[in-house]
Amino acid sequence: MSAHRSPGLGARLWSWRYLVLRRLSQFGFLLLFFGTAHWGWQLAKNVPLLTGNLSASEFIALIPMADPFAVLQILLTGHMLQQEVLLGAAIVFGFYMLVGGRVYCAWVCPVNVVTDLAGWLRNRLQIPALFILNRITRYFVLIAALVLSAITGVAAFEWVSPISMMHREIIFGFGLGFLALLAIFLFDLLILKHGWCGHLCPLGGFWSAVGRHTAQIRVRFDKDSCTHCGDCAKICPEPQVLNLKRLEEVGYVFSGECSNCGRCTPVCPEGSLRFDLRPLIGKHNAVAVRAGKGN
Repeated sequence: MSAHRSPGLGARLWSWRYLVLRRLSQFGFLLLFFGTAHWGWQLAKNVPLLTGNLSASEFIALIPMADPFAVLQILLTGHMLQQEVLLGAAIVFGFYMLVGGRVYCAWVCPVNVVTDLAGWLRNRLQIPALFILNRITRYFVLIAALVLSAITGVAAFEWVSPISMMHREIIFGFGLGFLALLAIFLFDLLILKHGWCGHLCPLGGFWSAVGRHTAQIRVRFDKDSCTHCGDCAKICPEPQVLNLKRLEEVGYVFSGECSNCGRCTPVCPEGSLRFDLRPLIGKHNAVAVRAGKGN
């Protein structure tokens, strides 16, 4: 009998492909900001590559980009914004409406690197949760941030956002902002699994609503090959989105809380989950229904 052989490096890299791509994306954005700020990266003479931060930026001195949630908070404070900022928010909002709002959380947000590390260590050390918190809590935090912005005249979440803090620390130097990141890391590691991103972050709640019904990139589900092994739910940071009854009804992960991180697709032994475009999923389902009626 031949000895069991562990997967080769190529197979491992292929199984980690979405993790590798996500890290390249997250660090790539930070590198563009850092390179432009410190090394003077330019597309052409006097045309900086990427200036600003994750709340408001400008690409090649031509394309404005702004965080719609930050813009909404500022508007609620009663402050006026330049048309360029509003246009930037519209561009970013429209983009995530098409690709899926929480794609930002898995593919752009730098705090995701910190929480993923905490989650990985938590699994390795088998640390139990100290308490249970409903994931709907992030929507209450979202509403509270908007209400406080209107009442205080200050963009409430932007004032304490660990995302903005981490970006400033990396680009402009280490400071006290890393204490907030350490607190999030310890919270996710020792207190609640996926505590920040999965339960508390109001920006995640905002993006989960964007593209809920319009996002074109979805995780497709093949109910015929699925054996209900549960491997996908074990690795998913938002396991509630993998409701099998709902998946069988629509043929893909419908929930806006899915971040399209891609963790579930490589671990599925039957290949029942994979990325696809929603129009193609709809056509496939229609063909399957007609074939079923024909039989």
